[in-house]
Amino acid sequence: MKCEELRREMPDLAAGLTQASDPIQEHLRACAPCAAQFEELRQTMVLMDEWEAPEPSVYFDTRLQARLREQKAMETVRGPGWFGWLPRPAMAMAGALLLAVGVGIWQFGAHGSGTGDLAVGAPTVVQSSATAERGTAVGDLQTLDNDNDLYADFDVLDDIDSQQNAQPATN
Repeated sequence: MKCEELRREMPDLAAGLTQASDPIQEHLRACAPCAAQFEELRQTMVLMDEWEAPEPSVYFDTRLQARLREQKAMETVRGPGWFGWLPRPAMAMAGALLLAVGVGIWQFGAHGSGTGDLAVGAPTVVQSSATAERGTAVGDLQTLDNDNDLYADFDVLDDIDSQQNAQPATN
């Protein structure tokens, strides 16, 4: 038997959960480091079996309940803090909705969808009559799809850049 195999079985042997087989006993007699480690582990297990957890004082529960009441009273006076509303699902959903509406207004309201900012001569995308209203999920997805098709053609952007460089500077 190898030392690694014995070390895997040592905790069970030291705790008395399994009996030492003949190969294990032979290895412990022949290998001093394994025998020393096994003896240390066995002594540790004996100490752990003898140890008893200390009993809490008779006033422990009373003090704990008083402290919990104080903590609850402080929270009602001060409030639960900046992020105390997060565990409440309704408040969390309201916050998420408010954030989504704010981003939507910022993205599509203040800056537009970006289709009106194209240079002269750039191809325009014609939307079909079946296009959904802007501001709805389907309409926004269609707008993003149209913008993706438009901006995927980088030759147009290169042409715009070359046109701007070719024009003489006016002072």
